Amino acid sequence: MTDPSPISGLHAATAELDPPLAAVDLTALRANAADLVRRARGVPVRVASKSVRCRAVLEEVLGSDLTASGGFAGIMGYSLAEAIWLARQGARDILLGYPSVDRAALRELAADPVLLDAVTLMIDDTDQLDLIRAAIGAKPAPRVCIDVDASLRIGPLHLGVRRSPIRTPEQAAALAIVARDRGFRVVGIMTYEAQIAGLPDTNPAVRLVKKASAAEITRRRRQVVDAVRSEIGELEIVNSGGTGSIEVSITDPDVTEVTAGSGLYFPTLFDGYRNLAQRPAMFFALPVLRHPAPGIATAFSGGYIASGPTGPTRVPRPVWPTGLKLIGTEGAGEVQTPLRGADGLEIGDRVWFRHAKAGELCERFTQVHLVDSGTRTTVPTYRGEGQCFG
Repeated sequence: MTDPSPISGLHAATAELDPPLAAVDLTALRANAADLVRRARGVPVRVASKSVRCRAVLEEVLGSDLTASGGFAGIMGYSLAEAIWLARQGARDILLGYPSVDRAALRELAADPVLLDAVTLMIDDTDQLDLIRAAIGAKPAPRVCIDVDASLRIGPLHLGVRRSPIRTPEQAAALAIVARDRGFRVVGIMTYEAQIAGLPDTNPAVRLVKKASAAEITRRRRQVVDAVRSEIGELEIVNSGGTGSIEVSITDPDVTEVTAGSGLYFPTLFDGYRNLAQRPAMFFALPVLRHPAPGIATAFSGGYIASGPTGPTRVPRPVWPTGLKLIGTEGAGEVQTPLRGADGLEIGDRVWFRHAKAGELCERFTQVHLVDSGTRTTVPTYRGEGQCFG
């Protein structure tokens, strides 16, 4: 087979390896990183680690100290245990994107002044403060950031994800006061507008909703920030956005940073966005095992289904050779994946796929092959380093 696509470099660099395997085109990843920085227009970009899940790739973007480089600054972690692990590797600015009730990790955090300075917890409920205090006892309380719901509500409709119960300026200020009075250091506000960042521009109605949501959250975020500042003073962090909403977030002068991660690998869920210049950077290859019928080839494994609502958008997409399609009655299977349009594929050949989401693919592999102008470097994923954070 010949390969006219950009996958040819990955294919050649990993030719002697036996699939299944995962590979990253570093040229594409670096171009994607540069585009995220360009879109942020001077606002620092915090890297969402859940969308990466590979320490070497985090270092590629943030530098060897995992802290800041070239327009990127800080990590948004998804687990306190992960944040502590990254801080032990040198990271000095980790904002958790979600609350934590990991009592062992909380005790470890509170016992180490270096960790306390490096990690900021996310809160949206006084019960979380109670749990944290019960876990750490009289030790110094951690830094905290308040997660404010950024969904759009139109009458009974809730457009966006179900995250924080904190929505109004009054609610945010009240939580900030309680946290401060209990000894916590309130340093920031986060608003993640998933209905903008995570929703493809599929039709005019979607674009209209996005525009209305952007106007609403910009207005409400300013009110929230003002209310919290009036109680506790200046904030270090006003975090917003995602790969799909950077341009919206940076128009708000209150926003001090934006978050992005998926845009580094550019999975298939982002194919429907307008005005995104990213190139797919992460792929995985499966070997062909057999031909159950003319025009059908069966590849080994492949059932790497992405999180979210089940359906066609969450399954892997075969991208090379071109013309291959999953079979509707079987899809991507636990141990085998049959494909239509497989004329010309032979036993032992490879099929290359893209995943629907970004870092989730790394949970399926212990290592990933980074390919830079034909040179391959093999590095461990989180899993390959013996880390599994849920």
